[in-house]
Amino acid sequence: MKADSFFNQDKKFFFDDRDVTAAYVERSCSEELAHVIRIADETVNQSFKFDLRWDMEQTTKPVVFKEKIDWLFQPGDDPEFIYAFNRMRFWICLGQAYAVTKDEKYAHTFANQLTGWIDSVPHGNPANEKAWRTIETGLRLEYWLKAMCYFKGSPEITDTVMDNFLSSVTEHAEFLMTVWNSYNLMSNWGVLANHGLFMAGVMLPSTERTAAYTAEAVRRLTAELGIQVYEDGVQWEQSPMYHNEVTHDYLDVLILSQRNNIPLPEGFVDKVHKMALVNVVWQKPDGCELSAGDSDEIDVRDLTTTAACVFDDPVLKGSGYDKLDFDSAWDFGAEFAEQYGKMESRHPDCLTQQLSESGNFYFRSGYDADSVFFHFHCGTLGAGHGHSDQLHIDLYANGEDVLVDSGRYTYVNKPERFEFKDSTAHNTCLVDGRGCYTYKDSWECGHLDRAVNRICKDTARYAYAEGGHLGFIDTAGVFANRRIVYIKPDIFIIADEMYTRDAHSYQNLLHANYRGKIVQDDENRFRYESDKNNTEVLFAGSLPHETQIINTKMSRHYNAYDENSALKTEWKSPGFSCLYSFISVNEAGGALTKIQVERVPVKSNFKNTLFSDSQIQALKVTKGSRRYLVVIAHEEYATPTDTFCADGCTGFGNVSVFELSAGEKETGTILAV
Repeated sequence: MKADSFFNQDKKFFFDDRDVTAAYVERSCSEELAHVIRIADETVNQSFKFDLRWDMEQTTKPVVFKEKIDWLFQPGDDPEFIYAFNRMRFWICLGQAYAVTKDEKYAHTFANQLTGWIDSVPHGNPANEKAWRTIETGLRLEYWLKAMCYFKGSPEITDTVMDNFLSSVTEHAEFLMTVWNSYNLMSNWGVLANHGLFMAGVMLPSTERTAAYTAEAVRRLTAELGIQVYEDGVQWEQSPMYHNEVTHDYLDVLILSQRNNIPLPEGFVDKVHKMALVNVVWQKPDGCELSAGDSDEIDVRDLTTTAACVFDDPVLKGSGYDKLDFDSAWDFGAEFAEQYGKMESRHPDCLTQQLSESGNFYFRSGYDADSVFFHFHCGTLGAGHGHSDQLHIDLYANGEDVLVDSGRYTYVNKPERFEFKDSTAHNTCLVDGRGCYTYKDSWECGHLDRAVNRICKDTARYAYAEGGHLGFIDTAGVFANRRIVYIKPDIFIIADEMYTRDAHSYQNLLHANYRGKIVQDDENRFRYESDKNNTEVLFAGSLPHETQIINTKMSRHYNAYDENSALKTEWKSPGFSCLYSFISVNEAGGALTKIQVERVPVKSNFKNTLFSDSQIQALKVTKGSRRYLVVIAHEEYATPTDTFCADGCTGFGNVSVFELSAGEKETGTILAV
């Protein structure tokens, strides 16, 4: 096939005018362009390091080939290098560098490496199995087809090169047509593969067979969307990074469908819209996704910007960029920049939000870069990419993370994999030193869990979330329940309830951001101290407990970690117990407004007797001139017709808050009944 025939098809792909878009990114996206050209130059020199924003398994050291490229080379114990290498995301960088510079060295490198790979890594050879997993096959279809579009007009893309290219793309598509099973239905692999199949169907020259690729891909993608994505929009594997890989793929499908008038089944577009809006909910104020499950810290505003363009949604734009970024410019063409600039931008009305089906709850003080952001997780494991993070919390304030998830670091089946995947790497509680999940290997669990009792509520002055799990029931006979009271805008009260009749030891963990340090002020009072924060953590409970600072690790990106520290609080109990953690956010600099906590006895108004600590507890919380009474009931107590009385306040319900500094004495605010 002549090269011009591919480039001049009567179809629309992504950008329309390559040169107009190249001028836009050169003018408006200089930092991203410099990164891409650096990778393109390294690729010309056969030096490969994966450090693009959405490289799923990043590397820190380049691998250089002095002579012929060995596409199956594995530099260490991790085969992820082979997988990333055989996706060829760097070929898009070659194309973008060519679009901007018109330097034929980039086109020459693309053509040479393309034909070299086709000749040396044929499908069907068992030795090439790692290069031909379905996930790599699908990703190659995306990256190859997108990359080729940048080289229109290059003399390096000869008719022979184009014939080899189209023949291999067809071989990829034919292979994927033969793979459809329950694993692909439930895994992100299926979406990544069938998204590539869809792109092949649309972007290859039109035939009955390519139409079959498109139809089958839509059928599969529709089934995957229906079973993998909860009604709250979260992809079930409980990993923001893989959620966003899947979201990216579906956005590509929508872009090509909209541009080529390809009909999609009812509900398809709305479900993808929900997936995109998830990033509005769980995006931190710095624009990054949480490092939950197998995720890296990635700025997701590029994806949100693309989604805002697809759906013409001002709420998505409110969490995206003000103008088209580097990637969205290539997705839509710079011609769309003016239209995007005129689009309205706004944030959701409510600052407390819940993704209830996936079990994720979020509190915010606002949407500016320095606002408070808090996350609580109580949901499904999320298969192989999920971590033992039941009841985990994250806290971001004053422009940085304060309490963090430790990340993922590696997929290799070795101790480091489980060090980062275990409950000990998360801000949750252990029973007798053990977490709620056990692992057989890097991907499979030997003991599973179930989240229960999930509640979320928002009021003008407070927000509340609660969740428990059954992960310790069969191993220790303990029901673990976590209650969180948010006194807006800067105080969090966390009650960790352990329901059991037996004697156990418990451990509560809070991992701080390695960019600051943990300072101990007294036996129960600690601070996360940094250039931006001076956040206090205070522990209280009815039983003796001991807190120490321990050494941990924190991984922001695959294959890299930093030394870190955490607070570990331990206590023992012969039966029911509850530990309270008080977190008070303060900015760095200036006088520290210390939080003060006082336990207050609680009595029955009807019986005029004191309740036990296992029934109901009250805590007086003071920060500066603000004073509150927080009452938490651990058991049902109101019989026959009863209310509680604590520090002169009368109320009812399982969780109630009285603003003492405002003179509240009756009822207060009931957060849980």
